[in-house]
Amino acid sequence: MKILVCNVGSTSLKLKLYEMPESRVLAVCRIERLGSEGDSIFQYINALDGYEICEEKLTVADAGAGIAKFLTCVTDKDHGAVEAVSDIARVGFKATLSKNHFGTHEITQEVLDGMREWLPLATLHNTGYLQAIGRIREALPKALFVGVFETSFHREIPLSRKLYGVPYEWYESYGVQRLGYHSASHGYIADQLNNMFGEKYKALSLHLGGSSSVCAIENGKSIDTSFGMSLQSGLIHATRVGDMDCDLYEFLKSQGLGDEEIHDGFEKKGGLLGISGVSGDVRYLEEAAAGGNNRARLALEVFVNGIAHYAGAFYVDLEGLDVLVFTAGIGENSKLVRKMVCDRLKALGVKLDEEKNKEARGLAQIQSVDSKVKIMVIPTNEELGIARRTYEYGR
Repeated sequence: MKILVCNVGSTSLKLKLYEMPESRVLAVCRIERLGSEGDSIFQYINALDGYEICEEKLTVADAGAGIAKFLTCVTDKDHGAVEAVSDIARVGFKATLSKNHFGTHEITQEVLDGMREWLPLATLHNTGYLQAIGRIREALPKALFVGVFETSFHREIPLSRKLYGVPYEWYESYGVQRLGYHSASHGYIADQLNNMFGEKYKALSLHLGGSSSVCAIENGKSIDTSFGMSLQSGLIHATRVGDMDCDLYEFLKSQGLGDEEIHDGFEKKGGLLGISGVSGDVRYLEEAAAGGNNRARLALEVFVNGIAHYAGAFYVDLEGLDVLVFTAGIGENSKLVRKMVCDRLKALGVKLDEEKNKEARGLAQIQSVDSKVKIMVIPTNEELGIARRTYEYGR
């Protein structure tokens, strides 16, 4: 069975075509800096014959445009992975949020309505997914669509760690609580740690990318996470503000800023981009900081301070720490951010081997011989987990 997995991020789009249940990858597509003017990167690889396309300095306006470009490549008569898009039987989505739908669900009209109802909590992501679902539905009207929602891994976090200090009736009536996200990634990391260390361990999973979060994992289960009810929470992100004072909105309005300007500052012009004035992409920030740009360096420091803040709090929740995991685009590739984080976490028994850190490629252990905590780089594979759940759905 051919299954397409669609992963829409805040600044990226990843697509993988699998043959299941063999878990064989047929084609891969990755688009970075989605929505940027003249700075998008499009990469397509046909895993069957090795044919590759890599184009830079493009304008890929949104997820719909990216999907259309991928479908053209994947059905190309010379280097396509399928003869027709109708060969794809199921589509799995790393879906973000839908009211009253947690875990894995067929994407029905009810699920879509739930995504729209909770659109204010995940505006960028749900908009992207709704657009992607609609675009792929046009091309694959007979395929089964399955949503693997990003809140699922955190459902067992104790209620005492999920409730806000708001009237309890808001929790009962509207579901107001900390939900958590990045379940596909943190859940995959938990699976990997289960295989490596068995069923007893205490770990911090640092998913660091365009959107970032910290998750405390004990014996394979999430016991706390940095995200709140919306994606506009937790760590600062590429362009989103993360945690902030809830009265800041009214204060800015009192200073003469309009609603659109405030929302843009919170969601599109905040985060690493807002502080640095350079970019929300850590690669550009590292380059600028190395060249003496103080605001770029400041953005990196604020980012790392936030990670250290949550890591320290979750260390208390876990009552210790066995493994510190770096994953996702920044976690897997930025040796500078890994070093800055580990330097901040020395009080927790974390001690980095700088040479191992510099040489790390793919799966790696980078702790020094006298570190009390294992430090690992584990490439996440969210798409494979989603492909498996999509294949198993309804069986």
